Amino acid sequence: MATASLTDVVDPTLVLLTVEEAARRLRIGRTTCFSLIRTGELESVMVGGLRRVPADAPAAYVSRLRTAHRAA
Repeated sequence: MATASLTDVVDPTLVLLTVEEAARRLRIGRTTCFSLIRTGELESVMVGGLRRVPADAPAAYVSRLRTAHRAA
């Protein structure tokens, strides 16, 4: 039986994710995630001096990708 590592466990109570957590959910690198944020493709907010990604933003990004793919 396979066990999930601690990095694969999703906490449903989180409202905001770090960029690294968002990248992990999307299975992309940190640099690519920052690039998506910079271009506005992935929603993010500043909390003080910290960049955070709303927990529903990765799923919304994937949904937009899927819609664009179907339209192409």
